[in-house]
Amino acid sequence: MAIALITGGTSGIGAEFARQLARDGSDLVLVARNETRLDATASRLSTEFGVTVETISADLADRDDVLRVAHRLADRAKPIDLFVNNAGFGVHARLTDVDSASVHEHAFDVMCRAVLILAGTAGRAMRERGSGRIINVSSIAGLVTMGSYSAIKAWVASYSQGLSVELRNTGVTVTALMPGWVITEFHERAGIRTGSIPSFLWIDAPTLVLGALRDSARGKVISIPTVRYRAIGWFARHLPRRTIRWISAKISSSRSDEGSEPHGVRDTTTT
Repeated sequence: MAIALITGGTSGIGAEFARQLARDGSDLVLVARNETRLDATASRLSTEFGVTVETISADLADRDDVLRVAHRLADRAKPIDLFVNNAGFGVHARLTDVDSASVHEHAFDVMCRAVLILAGTAGRAMRERGSGRIINVSSIAGLVTMGSYSAIKAWVASYSQGLSVELRNTGVTVTALMPGWVITEFHERAGIRTGSIPSFLWIDAPTLVLGALRDSARGKVISIPTVRYRAIGWFARHLPRRTIRWISAKISSSRSDEGSEPHGVRDTTTT
């Protein structure tokens, strides 16, 4: 039976990955910081789908915790067949805000450093076996220029493509998932209003995850959910950069009172 390891796997997008994979018969390793929620999620999935669910309580901003998760990814006795690098959060601090450096550094630790270490570890372990899949959750925000969140997600997409090149012809695939705004509990939990976001830009988590798993199984390196977001992605890649900066400024201005990010809507191991 296949085993999937998911970071940020107790709510939002991560929880939907866990649900769909468990439904399809995969055993799971769930990583998150909240032990109570981990135990409850593991019990529910195990009871509903009859799969084995391991849990690892870890804060991916803590390097030692990251290395504990990496150790599990490298375990040859219980190999991981699919790794979903999902943990993350929205970043609302301006780059020039007083005392904002720690916020951006924290985001970098969770969404860049942890991705670098964990995906690299998974890639090595899977390469040795000659098979495996990695999904790194980026964001459509990585195609625009809205502060450190866009920069981080652009890095995740670029890193994923570089890792895919390195692992070509090894039986291991790497997919960068680039969602837009996803309907999960994040905004309600964070008290974030979302009135300025047009309804047609929202997608539901089951649709997102189903498409991501399908694209990963096909070996696609970039997965952008739905036709409308693929169209948005095409324009973001082909419009002049000054136009992208202008659009980014308009989006930033419209959401300044609401604090919402594209794809800043999933659970994190750090909250």
